[in-house]
Amino acid sequence: MKKQKVNITLLIFIGLVLGVVVGLIMPKWLYTPLSVVASIYMSALRMMIYPLVFCSIVVGIVGIGDITKTGKIGLKSILWYTITTFVASALGLVLPRILHLGEGIKIAATDATVEAASFDGLLGTLTNLIPSNPIASFANGDMLQVLVFAVIIGFACLGLGEKAEPFSKLCTSVNDLSIFIVGKVMMLTPIGVFCCIATVVYTNGASTMKELAIVMIALYVTYAIYAIVFYGAIVKIFGKYSPVKFFKEVAPAGLNAFGTCSSSATLPISMDCARKIGIPDAVSSLALPLGATINMDAVSILMSFMITFFASACGVPLSVGTMVTILAANVLLSIGTPGVPGGAIAAFAALAPMAGLPLETILGVYISVNTLADMGATCVNVLGDLACATAMKESVKE
Repeated sequence: MKKQKVNITLLIFIGLVLGVVVGLIMPKWLYTPLSVVASIYMSALRMMIYPLVFCSIVVGIVGIGDITKTGKIGLKSILWYTITTFVASALGLVLPRILHLGEGIKIAATDATVEAASFDGLLGTLTNLIPSNPIASFANGDMLQVLVFAVIIGFACLGLGEKAEPFSKLCTSVNDLSIFIVGKVMMLTPIGVFCCIATVVYTNGASTMKELAIVMIALYVTYAIYAIVFYGAIVKIFGKYSPVKFFKEVAPAGLNAFGTCSSSATLPISMDCARKIGIPDAVSSLALPLGATINMDAVSILMSFMITFFASACGVPLSVGTMVTILAANVLLSIGTPGVPGGAIAAFAALAPMAGLPLETILGVYISVNTLADMGATCVNVLGDLACATAMKESVKE
């Protein structure tokens, strides 16, 4: 069984490499069939996300059997994700200044526009946590409301005890069915990742990918430093687990997230990796769905990194007060950033004016590299979810 998992990881990596090569050289007619296959793969993953998330949370809460313990797991998850997001955002602000990125670069104006995210939107999200129509929450893909609804149902099951056993057993069956289907979809992951990467590279083009190569390299180095050093330390110190073994076990989830740019779509694979690490279902069923929704460490790195880069390129000074404001806003906005491709664009459109940057000038440039940057960010986000869950598996043993 272990050998099979390693082979799947290798095939996913091969799919990534081949996708980049094919995306650079493929003819125009090949784009449509590859994009269709990529869409089918993404739909197959998303198909079971909400049944899996809802049922796994309900089953996890019922399995714990104690409301106090469930509350502790939820609060510890939020605390972990808030701390890691703060550290990530700070790193993204400091490192570009040290490397003097953006100096000597001229950015042409663009007509690109996008609706900016706002703090009113975040407050709206907080006030609408309780779904007035749970069916609509599932249909509209509102993960945060689905999470809250699942927690409410889980607590209700605990309160009713034996009366809720039929429903609990139904959730267990649906959860098992979801895991089985996801396992079958996993067999197609190398093909799906290949098609996703090929279409992404083809759409952006070689010239676009070369223009900001130095910035992207520096950004990915930052991603790597943060993931290896910070997450490695969390796993080692708090999770009492080998970092080398951790990164090896979570590789399928990380590579899938890199190829699909969606932490939500990678959630089923993340939960499978959590089982290999030995994370109890009681922890993973709450921490991982919550992390896919609110844990956007690498998006915070990306936002801070690009704000600092564009400020240098446009000659806009960033005072200490401005950096503190960006840091706080970045942490808050990351909670409302959806775990889907392109979800960071609205957050960037909100942060840039706060730093005094000309949005109409820089937004088009940012959008052109967003997908490439978002691929690495999504990968790190997923690794962060699993690292925090690994740390929690030790802290909740008692």
